Amino acid sequence: MDGIGVSVSIEVYRDAWGVPHLRAADPDELAFAQGRVTARDRAWQLEVERHRAQGTTAAFLGAAELGWDTFARRSRLADTARRCFERLERDDAPTAAWVRAYVAGVNDALAEGARRAPEFDETGLAPGRWEPWTPLAVWLSTHILFAGFPTKLWREEVAGRLGEEWTELFATDGPGTAGSNGWMVAGERTASGAALIAGDPHRFIEAPGVYQQIRLACDAYDVVGIAVPGIPGLAHFGHAGPVAWAITNAMADYQDLYRERLRRLPDGRVEAYGPEGWRPAAAHTETIEVAGGEPVVVEVVETERGPVIIGLDDGAGDGSSAWEAVSLRYPPRVTGELGFGVLPALLRARTVADVDAALDGWVEPVNVVLAADTRGGLLHRVAGHVPVRARANSLRIVPAWDPAHAWEAAPAPLPRAEVRGHAVMANARGLAAPLGVEFAPPHRAARIDALLGASADWTPETTTAVHRDTDNASAARLLAAVARAGGAEADDAGADAAATGGTGAGARLSPGAAAVRDRLLAWDRRMDADSTDAGLYAAVRGAVVRRLAAHEAFAALREPAPYPEVFRPWLALGPRVAYALETLLVAGPVPAGDVDRIVREALDEVGAGEPPAAWGVTHRLAPWQALPDPDDAQWPGLGGDHDCVLSSSSVPGWTDRSARASAARYVWDLADRERSGWIVPFGASGVPGDPHHRDQLPLWLRGDLAPVTTDWQYLTKEQG
Repeated sequence: MDGIGVSVSIEVYRDAWGVPHLRAADPDELAFAQGRVTARDRAWQLEVERHRAQGTTAAFLGAAELGWDTFARRSRLADTARRCFERLERDDAPTAAWVRAYVAGVNDALAEGARRAPEFDETGLAPGRWEPWTPLAVWLSTHILFAGFPTKLWREEVAGRLGEEWTELFATDGPGTAGSNGWMVAGERTASGAALIAGDPHRFIEAPGVYQQIRLACDAYDVVGIAVPGIPGLAHFGHAGPVAWAITNAMADYQDLYRERLRRLPDGRVEAYGPEGWRPAAAHTETIEVAGGEPVVVEVVETERGPVIIGLDDGAGDGSSAWEAVSLRYPPRVTGELGFGVLPALLRARTVADVDAALDGWVEPVNVVLAADTRGGLLHRVAGHVPVRARANSLRIVPAWDPAHAWEAAPAPLPRAEVRGHAVMANARGLAAPLGVEFAPPHRAARIDALLGASADWTPETTTAVHRDTDNASAARLLAAVARAGGAEADDAGADAAATGGTGAGARLSPGAAAVRDRLLAWDRRMDADSTDAGLYAAVRGAVVRRLAAHEAFAALREPAPYPEVFRPWLALGPRVAYALETLLVAGPVPAGDVDRIVREALDEVGAGEPPAAWGVTHRLAPWQALPDPDDAQWPGLGGDHDCVLSSSSVPGWTDRSARASAARYVWDLADRERSGWIVPFGASGVPGDPHHRDQLPLWLRGDLAPVTTDWQYLTKEQG
């Protein structure tokens, strides 16, 4: 067990929801206990994540995973994790030992956890062994696409096919980007006089869930929070009693794509053309095992910019010709640092100043942070590593041979702001604006800000209600276009158009379309699950999106982009139009008259069909599972929408199913930690049939929170 034994000091308690509360004599024993309980509760999830980080999932999940495995190998995730752990051992031995203790706990219980998880038998997978660097690899795998570098591939396609002037036309919080809500209310505006922190990370929903409620207590600290299974400590959301913290995605741009020129020499070596001419590139092959299929050999090449992730299949040169490829440059690969030293420092924090100092060492991903303490301290800052380089690097693929696109030695300074009354972080253009290109639309941030401004007497209970808000401000532009269709003035224009044989922007609506229009204009804009008006809006929106995507102005973008399948969520025209709808209704290559016609046709289509059902009938949860459950009907309907505070994303025009929503919700009360609350979509256990496998789902659907219980006498101690 890597020198870590099981101590009699380790105690495991559970609350009424099965959430583990761990107690041990010191931080290393506690890390061992965290690894062990996670392996018992989440063995299948841990092993899937380990294999994803290593690029070995196809070996037990089949050929469908080849795309990811190839990307994981070529982007050097596991090798980068090894490098980062080696540097951690050199520079921060206590943290490295703490991570080793966590890994020892995982290995100690993994076989036991696997015996409880039927997925191992279904796939024939045997539990493996975690290495000290595995948690770092899982962290990298989880976040390598977090900054959305594939959006640069999309912009490249837009510029080349549609024109340079439209490069940023589709800018939005795209389908592959994870975001969050987060807010903090200062003590001067709460009923208790102490601060409140609340929020919810929006991620692709996975079953088991991507977050784990847990408590970690030893002589040095006692912290409740929401962990990432496979990662020690509480990186994102924690309440230590005297201080609490939370994060959202800063939407910063910190990964670059370089257009490489490669050539293969007669002896098989590969060279890359950089600012200093042709230089050697590291190259080797790896074999990906495939369940039910033949092994696949992939070439792995790395230039002085970074690993090559696109274009290697074209590289059969013989030394007389070169070919082009694309490499990825990302901070941990360059610096050998991941920021794991921050994790134990956060657990030890007692004040906002402690949290602030700890976060100075954070690297990946780049986050906006809120923190508060019982002394009245408040913190609102960005944490992470953002390289300083040319603006073009943030927009497109840049030429590897041009020295103007190199990174400067020191990273960018990180913004921070004073908190006055309350602060909101919801991925919009704000505090982190100097560090990014594309941000979420302002609707969630503006709505939370407005709700918080309406009271100066906030409590944990009223704060929880903010999570449930379903107002959909992003509907305003489409509703304005609906209002233009068939109005009194438009009727006159429509009569003139009809007299000349045209349809006109104001052609008279059919009775069915007019009825749809009238209902939408009277709608309260709330995307409640039981609202038929919300279902009607979604049907019209979907029809508009499909017609816009089919417009001749976008014909050049309909051909599939020549990039690996793993990047398709960023490269499909339909989702891009869906998420940029607000912009495309008022700007872009589709003429205004055609936009009006499209809206009218959508109203006609919906008005002529069966009345749409309530929103929650079609807007149902669609979680990702490594082994899909054949009982699709089990997944419930949802309220909310992409730009609601109750955020639950779909792909308008293609599916109302929601694959992304709140992966957890929390309220941290600095006055009384026991008045805090938390929830995850499913439950504390990843084991099918366990009483706590999905027992939190009903609360999550209602927007309620489970209580945070910290009094040990109200917890149940596990035996053995």
